[in-house]
Amino acid sequence: MAALKRERVDGLMIGTGEYTTGYVGTSGGASASDKKIGVVALTLFDLQSSHQGNKVANLKMVGTNGTRYPAIREHLKNKIGNVYKGISVDFESFPADNVESEPKAYLAALDTMKPGDFVTIFTPDDTHFEIAKEAIKRKLHVLVTKPPVKTLEEHRELARLSKENNVLVMVEYHKRFDPAYADARHKVRGWGDFNFVHTYMAQPKFQLDTFRAWAGKSSDISYYLNSHHIDVHNWWLEGRARPLRVVAMASTGIATGEPYKLTEGTEDTITLTVQFENIPSGALGTATYTSSWATPKGDVHTQQRVYYLGGKGEVNIDQAHRGYIACSDENGFASVNPFYMKYSPDHLGRFNGQNGYGYQSIAAFVNAVNQLNIGEAKLEDFDVPLATMNATVVTTAILEAGRISLDNGGRAVSIQYESENKFSPTSLKLSQ
Repeated sequence: MAALKRERVDGLMIGTGEYTTGYVGTSGGASASDKKIGVVALTLFDLQSSHQGNKVANLKMVGTNGTRYPAIREHLKNKIGNVYKGISVDFESFPADNVESEPKAYLAALDTMKPGDFVTIFTPDDTHFEIAKEAIKRKLHVLVTKPPVKTLEEHRELARLSKENNVLVMVEYHKRFDPAYADARHKVRGWGDFNFVHTYMAQPKFQLDTFRAWAGKSSDISYYLNSHHIDVHNWWLEGRARPLRVVAMASTGIATGEPYKLTEGTEDTITLTVQFENIPSGALGTATYTSSWATPKGDVHTQQRVYYLGGKGEVNIDQAHRGYIACSDENGFASVNPFYMKYSPDHLGRFNGQNGYGYQSIAAFVNAVNQLNIGEAKLEDFDVPLATMNATVVTTAILEAGRISLDNGGRAVSIQYESENKFSPTSLKLSQ
């Protein structure tokens, strides 16, 4: 695709739920999490504003149920439009407000976009591949939530289509923009071979209600939360080590019990144990990635921490607790993390969260799209700084291997590689 010489592009938000708008229909309004006014829509509304340089032109949104839009618009008006000066919350919506169900509404919405425009995909995991494929074929740039897809085969296909159509396909792995994790990457890459890592990420039980429509049906807690830390760890080890074998285990009983009663077999907590090989030494390392949505409500929405041991040093990161504690009659005791999304306005009443890593991840995508469209960059320029499909293929391989292991009683799954590219997985093999 030749450079379009367009600095401002239209954006289509696919998915109208918690991460996009902060509106959760199951609870009748704003999310009960730390994303009460969303992340995607707010960021794009701000990038559209004059004080951010009008980086985005027109915005559109598509879901499957148009009857939700009046409530979503009211929610965005009250939580964003009436709070921040200079931000418009206007958007064109699909399907129409009187349509209760149209699962393929995204196709009609995609047809209104022009080559070089972008889409964001924040929908259930099993829908990402088909939606992204349709967008790419229309030569639209794609930002997709994690995990981008659920299988290594689908991941490799999207990477191929991205190159074939010369459009950026980026995964919204925003932990890469957290300054603690980014700084740790620089440190651990100077500490020799990888030896051991343990990661933990968990959210409270009420998320089982928030995600009732898909939890345990089309995806699991490992795809949803483990994906973050698996990506961070493999980003740290990029070009230095590769995963060889995955074994998964799970805990059950809470999600399927009262009062949640989710689909039989839905896991509460999943741990993936992964054997790594350091390159070129051949020394082995071990990783354990644990995720859960079975915890009680605590001082943070997401408990998250990492311990890493290298040949010459170690890192401990408690991403949940940043030394900022607040307590109020309304919200009780909380450990606050404004480094992710800062919702308080500046002294002029404008949105002031541009330095948050949740915001920066989306802004980096929009900036890259604009650079590509005006010919200032090439697609391959972003494989190192951004979580492109090429840069995240190992994460998807580990996640799928974990699911295969769980479905086969904890049997080991080996990750196979191309002979000419020792860091690019091609297939998975279940042990006998």
